[in-house]
Amino acid sequence: MTVTPTPAPVGTSTVLALRGISKRFGAVQALKNIELDVRAGEVLALVGDNGAGKSTLVKTIAGVYTADDGTMVFDGREVRVGSPAEAQQLGIATVFQDLALCDNLDVVANLYLGRELRKGRVLDEVEMERSSWELLRQLSAKIPSVRIPVASLSGGQRQTVAIARSLLGQPKVVMLDEPTAALGVAQTAEVLNLVERLRERGLAVILISHNMADVMAVADRVAVLRLGRNNGVFEVSETKTQDIIAAITGATNNAVSERAARRTREEGTAS
Repeated sequence: MTVTPTPAPVGTSTVLALRGISKRFGAVQALKNIELDVRAGEVLALVGDNGAGKSTLVKTIAGVYTADDGTMVFDGREVRVGSPAEAQQLGIATVFQDLALCDNLDVVANLYLGRELRKGRVLDEVEMERSSWELLRQLSAKIPSVRIPVASLSGGQRQTVAIARSLLGQPKVVMLDEPTAALGVAQTAEVLNLVERLRERGLAVILISHNMADVMAVADRVAVLRLGRNNGVFEVSETKTQDIIAAITGATNNAVSERAARRTREEGTAS
């Protein structure tokens, strides 16, 4: 079946739509009837507790797993992604938490690993270096040299290299799996700035994160998974953090909501 795309301005057009996606591993129902819309020029945060199905959903979109049921619509047409290579060719790039960088190679070699540019039978080192600098400049990346080994870079700089590498295939959707995990404050800010650069380029960004401060800082919408099912999609500009946490935990009373309620009562008493 082919779905006819409906033109819409960047920021509101749906690039990727999931309809009824389900995935089972033996007796374990990892995903059940997942519905999700990913729009161009938008950061969609995907959140949920451990075991909520976030990693399974990301790997299903990326072609690592194949959904048992449901459909995926990309750029207005129904598609079936059977492998990570097919996802990349389609225009879906994924940066997993381990980054998959070669520490002994420099930035240029990591960016073009497996898709090196050649001039005749030799590598076109000059063009690869020029293109690397140009891409990193567009992302406002703070990397001192593209010829230093990746092992000498900070965590934030390594994340930048991994994200920049994913952009070489001209994707329309970029998925970032816990990009700020184990990073310091300055490095986290650097990566979040990079996420905003991706949005400014008109890309659809799926951000998987446990850090609600990061989510509220850069996301436009937040999709909550709970026990492998949808449990709400929230507009960040219209939602309080405690409401999202309640959807994640499945409880209306939690530490965050109780603190907020206590603060409200104290402010009312003081006035």
